[in-house]
Amino acid sequence: MDNMWGRNYGYGYGFPFFGWGMMLIWIVIALIIGYFVYKDANSRGMNGLLWWILILIPMIGILVLILYIILRETGGQKTLPEGKTAMDILKERYAKGEITSEQFQKMSEDLKK
Repeated sequence: MDNMWGRNYGYGYGFPFFGWGMMLIWIVIALIIGYFVYKDANSRGMNGLLWWILILIPMIGILVLILYIILRETGGQKTLPEGKTAMDILKERYAKGEITSEQFQKMSEDLKK
């Protein structure tokens, strides 16, 4: 049966680019984008699996991708190097001469609160 354009392209009725083949292409594209977002989020200390799932949800995936790009530009979550506490960093700054004895005492008291 011919469609409104005069031919049937094997994709169903209507425009030929709304068929199953194009749907599979969009799914593959979404999976690829989700994979790159997953890798990038993990490297920045964010939850990569959550972002990957949100990218794959139809209709809001593009909005979540834009949200992710905005959030990743702000640097994501900042973490201290492993094993260093705030007091360790304060002691290092004092040892390097970056702060005075009075500043060290005041800051260490603030950290103990």
